[in-house]
Amino acid sequence: MVEALSVSEVYRVCPEEAFSFEVTSELASLDLLSGHDRAREALDFGTAIRSDGFNLFVLGQPGHGMHGLVGGYLEERTRDKPSPPDWGYLYNFEDPSIPLYLQLPPGMGRQVRRDIEALTDELRGAIPTVFESEEYQNRLQELKQAMGERQRDAIEAVRREAREQGILLLSTPNGFTFAPAEDDKMMSPEDYEKLPKEERERIEHTVEILQRKLTQAIRRMPKLAKALRDQVASLNEEVLQTAIGAPLAEVEERYAHQPGVTAHLAAIREAILQHVDSFISDQPEIPPEAVFSRFYFNLLVDNAETEGAPVIYQDLPSHQHLVGRIEHHVHNGTLLTDFSLIRAGALHRANGGYLVLDVRGVLTQPGAWETLKRILRAGEIRTESLEQAYGLISTVSLEPQPIPLDVKIVLLGERLLYYLLCEHDPEFLELFKVQVDLEDELPRSEANLSLYAHMVSTLAREASLRPLDRSGVAATIERASRLADDQQRLTARHRDLSDLLQEADHWAAVQGAKVITREHVEKAVAQQLYRAGRIRERSHEQIIRGTVMISTEGRAVGQVNGLSVLALGDFAFGQPSRITATARPGAGQVVDIEREARLGGRIHTKAVMILSRFLAGRYAPDQPLSLSASLAFEQSYGGIEGDSASVAEVCALVSAIGRVALDQSVAVTGSINQHGEVQAVGGVNEKIEGFFDVCRARGELNGQAVILPASNVEHLMLKAEVREAMAADTFRIFAVRHVDEALALLTGDALGEADESGQYPPQSINGRVQARLAAFREAVKAARGHDDPADDSPVKEGGGDHE
Repeated sequence: MVEALSVSEVYRVCPEEAFSFEVTSELASLDLLSGHDRAREALDFGTAIRSDGFNLFVLGQPGHGMHGLVGGYLEERTRDKPSPPDWGYLYNFEDPSIPLYLQLPPGMGRQVRRDIEALTDELRGAIPTVFESEEYQNRLQELKQAMGERQRDAIEAVRREAREQGILLLSTPNGFTFAPAEDDKMMSPEDYEKLPKEERERIEHTVEILQRKLTQAIRRMPKLAKALRDQVASLNEEVLQTAIGAPLAEVEERYAHQPGVTAHLAAIREAILQHVDSFISDQPEIPPEAVFSRFYFNLLVDNAETEGAPVIYQDLPSHQHLVGRIEHHVHNGTLLTDFSLIRAGALHRANGGYLVLDVRGVLTQPGAWETLKRILRAGEIRTESLEQAYGLISTVSLEPQPIPLDVKIVLLGERLLYYLLCEHDPEFLELFKVQVDLEDELPRSEANLSLYAHMVSTLAREASLRPLDRSGVAATIERASRLADDQQRLTARHRDLSDLLQEADHWAAVQGAKVITREHVEKAVAQQLYRAGRIRERSHEQIIRGTVMISTEGRAVGQVNGLSVLALGDFAFGQPSRITATARPGAGQVVDIEREARLGGRIHTKAVMILSRFLAGRYAPDQPLSLSASLAFEQSYGGIEGDSASVAEVCALVSAIGRVALDQSVAVTGSINQHGEVQAVGGVNEKIEGFFDVCRARGELNGQAVILPASNVEHLMLKAEVREAMAADTFRIFAVRHVDEALALLTGDALGEADESGQYPPQSINGRVQARLAAFREAVKAARGHDDPADDSPVKEGGGDHE
């Protein structure tokens, strides 16, 4: 006979005497990765190796607090590493559409930016001043005067020669003309006609010669003008060199060891000399401010105050937030941009260190996953919009020079996402070769109690909470076992523990206590369950009021209480369900009504097929099973999944076939195999407590019980009310290893052992089932009109072959 479990078997108490401290403030802080040895070694390896593709993926559940764990480790790891360089962009004077990056030692970027701003301000004032100076204006006037005199001298030479020949050179609105002279005055046309023919011919010939000489003189004018422009340009350059030479030389000397800076200063000098008109013309093609705006340094990443290698966490890993963006401003209705509007992304800030990302965030942002992979493959950061990257726009825009990338990507995510990426993305394992798998649970050993106490102390200290006394730590450890659903394990999900400690600290504050005790921890647990318990209470209320029919006393044939778990968010509770079975003569078919109604899942269907094989193997090993049976979860209107009800279903079927009444004060959970052995299931704590709450709400407890697999006993961490009822023997828990033990408990009768011929005692449960099945077989044969069982039609068994 199976004995009921004792209170000590359903709850593992943490002894307070196992701790040598009085309050946790006496304990030193602990590295929260303690106990995650596999993950720590993976982190050590992944952060040390520098080869391409060895980026990290940290696997864990949301309750791990992965950000804190990994972030703390990386900050400790990078503290003594050298700080990465500063990065920025400069104007590209050769191709403005491709700004050039500038790499500088950490902290130098802001100094370069200040010096170039100061230089530009100085030039902005010095250049106009030097062109407005009296010295420049005098020299310019001298050049223009000298050039004017040369032009006048050329004309005057022709004029003098003409006068010697008796001809005048006259200026007209359309240029110059020659006319014969008389007493230094222009001869009238009448007088000219009176001249002898020979004289007129001489004058005309002389005018032709003078005309050629004048034309030659005038043709020399553009050359003289060009010579003047060259002289003015030389003067301007000389003056500009005077204005910009000293300021530029000072900055060039300061950064002589930085080729990028000196190259930019040389480009500034050349740009100033090329755009002299911008400084002296009243309406220049390029305004002076537009020229000066090209000199500045757009400091993208400033690591002056960075200690060690950077650890950057990007909470919204969109394409733009990863690679940066190019901003625009509106001018006269047109969008304009330049190198100064390039903004850094998370990859720029993390360059030389670590970038931590939530993989779910990367996968849900449009284009972000492909962008991240492309950048890791290329080894450079290319700042461009998503439309540019995919060729969705043809607008001319900036294409900044890509910045070399030296970063380790650390992805944080659930295991499911990791394995889905392994399966569906062939590039994933090439880029993320280091798997950092956090432990979900830690062994609850004596050696680990001290470790866990230090962990609790560290979590309380980091959250600035009150210290815990030994009873508070013991209660926390017991709750950690319940969260792990295992007496031998403790949850490693730090966030769950931290939340519990913060709530316990609140209740300690309400009571004015200086330390957190067991009372406060248990109050916090009770309040957590109460806040999430509205649906559970309404569900149980339907049972108590009889809306959902569940019997907790008496006996019934073909009816048993099964146990299920309903999960809503992070809260789960147990719910008893009535399972019924019917049996009549048939062709060996066990109908799973849930599956037929498309409410049953695949695992449940498999469980029904297994139990049908168990029945056939036990009661009809050498002949067809002439049975038509059905199974149903009564008043179930949602999906049914899992195999934890298969023990209860077998008991209901045996009861229906043998017409044996089952005790309705007992609920059953457990899975079976084809040999009738009972296998472990999940959620046993919630299932037991759910049935207990329903029974207690109906009145005084009077021996109600739960049957569960023996292999689940070490998973029990039942609440105090259940343990108190067990101690008073008003509620019991039985652990069984075989379905026969469950049947014996439910029926209260002997099952009976088969003799050498395979026959069971007639009055035993097995004998009654065997006799009923034999009657079914005879009824089937009679209905078919023949006596040869061998000619029976094929048997249809299970619930998985008729859809």
